[in-house]
Amino acid sequence: MKYPVTLTCGALWLASVSSLAWAADVPPGTVLAEKQVLVRHIKDEPATLDPAKAVGLPEIQVIRDLFEGLVNQDAKGNLIPGVATRWQSNDNRVWTFTLRDNARWSDGTPVTAEDFVYSWRRLVDPKTTSPFAWFAALAGITNAQNIIDGKAAPDSLGVTAVDARTLRVQLDKPLPWFSNLTASFAFYPVQKANVESGDNWTRPGSLIGNGAYVLKDRVVNEKLVVVPNTHYWDNGKTVIQQVTFTPINQESAATKRYLAGDIDITESFPKNLYQKLLKDIPGQVYTPPQLGTYYYAFNTRKGPTADERVRLALSMTIDRRLMAEKILGTGEKPAWRFTPDVTAGFTPQPVQIESMSQAELNAQAKALLQAAGYGPSRPLKLTLLYNTSENHQKIAIAVASMWKKNLGVDVKLQNQEWKTYIDSRNTGNFDVIRASWVGDYNEPSTFLSLLTSTHSGNISRFNDPAYDKILAQAALETSEKARNDDYNAAEKIIMSKAPIAPIYQYTNGRLIKPWLKGYPITNPEDVAYSRTMYIVKH
Repeated sequence: MKYPVTLTCGALWLASVSSLAWAADVPPGTVLAEKQVLVRHIKDEPATLDPAKAVGLPEIQVIRDLFEGLVNQDAKGNLIPGVATRWQSNDNRVWTFTLRDNARWSDGTPVTAEDFVYSWRRLVDPKTTSPFAWFAALAGITNAQNIIDGKAAPDSLGVTAVDARTLRVQLDKPLPWFSNLTASFAFYPVQKANVESGDNWTRPGSLIGNGAYVLKDRVVNEKLVVVPNTHYWDNGKTVIQQVTFTPINQESAATKRYLAGDIDITESFPKNLYQKLLKDIPGQVYTPPQLGTYYYAFNTRKGPTADERVRLALSMTIDRRLMAEKILGTGEKPAWRFTPDVTAGFTPQPVQIESMSQAELNAQAKALLQAAGYGPSRPLKLTLLYNTSENHQKIAIAVASMWKKNLGVDVKLQNQEWKTYIDSRNTGNFDVIRASWVGDYNEPSTFLSLLTSTHSGNISRFNDPAYDKILAQAALETSEKARNDDYNAAEKIIMSKAPIAPIYQYTNGRLIKPWLKGYPITNPEDVAYSRTMYIVKH
């Protein structure tokens, strides 16, 4: 996302951009297809459709169609109105959002400021067990962390409904980009009566949302079908009349379905088919940079990877150049740090391993592993876990081969379906686990905060007081240079302690039919809403 302009202390920053709401932008003279039915590939069956319980892209892609937050993003990641028509703050600490008069739930009832109060309190309430509760604390909403820790009641959260159309948010500290954070699915509203109607509230026929679409049908592991929400405030500009989300975790199977004409857009494609696809279907293969990092997380609490030397050795022997350029080869960059190069507000400082040859890194890694007590007579044994995917498998096989060849490590590869994988990740039942992060907002803290000790997304269970202190300090900096220095200091700790091994920086690889228009391929966070798309006659 782009940053809002930060004015001098005491000045008022005001966004009133209701005329810029983003819907399907169909150029004059365009001949639309008679049948506006879209089939979108998602990588796995969504684990939930509850915004407070969502954790991965399979859920989020669908949730963005069913719900809408205060703000949205346009094709380039800029903020545009959602439920809120304007937002303002004179000190970056107290924020006021004005809600549109015609925002409606799919049952026709008004969306009010009180709906956001209820939803945000629910997000941080320990009883909800939201995997994204940390996001409210990261945003600095008053009392968020205390509520998450069980030290304060949910109704003490710094969010207030001034009236039905005015939401006021109190932060613990000034945060110039707070409005950007409110675009996150974690801050989407849910209807209290709907949620409290029973455990089946997210099923077709029961779910009440405020997004451009409503859930019509769902067959587990086969499809989720959504159709326009006639009560959506901008429904008149929605062109696509039905969207079918098809969960397929094998990239080759999804690509085969795409080539057969069964799918209009894929979430990915097999890396080894890249050159062939470019030749066979030119103009349908896209690989723009994405605000994301693919990495392996080490269990820092138990097993062999609890030893820092073991983690460093394993990280150093991953040949990132070979991985990005040869094994993947679709424009990815080696990840020498956690924060991607495309992140706004970050100027990375050079790191030593970036200038070292792989042979030098392997030699240092071997010495580290020997110092940790492993060698030919006592080989290191571990399990590498990844969620089912051909691309994840390909990378895991390559990394396991590097570890075996250079360190003599015996690696057991283990793949799990999405829901089981999430459970293993959340319970710490792994030695090394595949992970990735696509930024929730375009600022380094969206990545670096993941490794703070209180973060529920801290898969490694990394706990370093110095690291926590640096991230807390960065949040208070008023100087961009000082904040950048803090972020680089945090990256150095990651490099030296190796709770994770960043492998490569993402590209947004996907296949898109030439008749599908309006997909925001230039959005660095890959935020897409079906309501902005349309199908031309073909």
